Amino acid sequence: MNDPTQRFTGRVENYARYRPSYPRAVLDLLEAECGLTSASVVADVGSGTGILSKLFLENGNRVIGIEPNEEMRTAGEKLLRDYPRFTSVAGTAEATTLDDACADFVTAGQALHWFDPERARTEFARILKSTGWVVLVWNLRRKDATSFLAAYEQLLETYRTDRGEVEFWRKSDEMASTFFGSFEQKTFDNEQVLDLDGLKGRLLSVSYVPAEGESGSDDMIRQAEKIFDEHHSDGKVIVEYDTKVYYGRLR
Repeated sequence: MNDPTQRFTGRVENYARYRPSYPRAVLDLLEAECGLTSASVVADVGSGTGILSKLFLENGNRVIGIEPNEEMRTAGEKLLRDYPRFTSVAGTAEATTLDDACADFVTAGQALHWFDPERARTEFARILKSTGWVVLVWNLRRKDATSFLAAYEQLLETYRTDRGEVEFWRKSDEMASTFFGSFEQKTFDNEQVLDLDGLKGRLLSVSYVPAEGESGSDDMIRQAEKIFDEHHSDGKVIVEYDTKVYYGRLR
């Protein structure tokens, strides 16, 4: 699929239910280092199903979620419908539709690798206040910290339909350096505890393996069940992540 804005069409339900959230420590960091307060206005670009937006909304922030994919945007609106300080916008990283200098923070969770970096950088600079910050966040799955994680990684490798994408989004340090020039970085521990249904849903939320009903999907799910049977403890497995946060100002 050449249009990245349509990448997760058909996977949204699993994405919304089974993708990990971000730790509260992200907010603590931004409060200490960037002056985040509950009065800060956050433009969450590539907001998807609202996972990162929710973190800031729970902090009391006004959040503008910019998401080009209608299915993802609708899911985010549903998740965040009880937050009156959330505004949903149909826009892209390169053309948010927002006013000049309207945001204290521009954030992107699990999304920068889908943007045109030069055009997005120009747009972020336009919508940010002069004292504003850009914050890029990724949950990076640990590939081999446990025998379960190693087996899960091999499963993804076996059924991957888009070679190279995983390696691309794992180049987070390189992408942040190109985007900012100068930035700060912090890493936090994060994890998901999943039962079998959760593991299947997490797997089917991935954009580069067969979607449910596509060729190879049934075999992939059977292998996931086998991995779960071999590695679960009391009916649960743990997916471990490094939550990487990159933050800086655009000069």
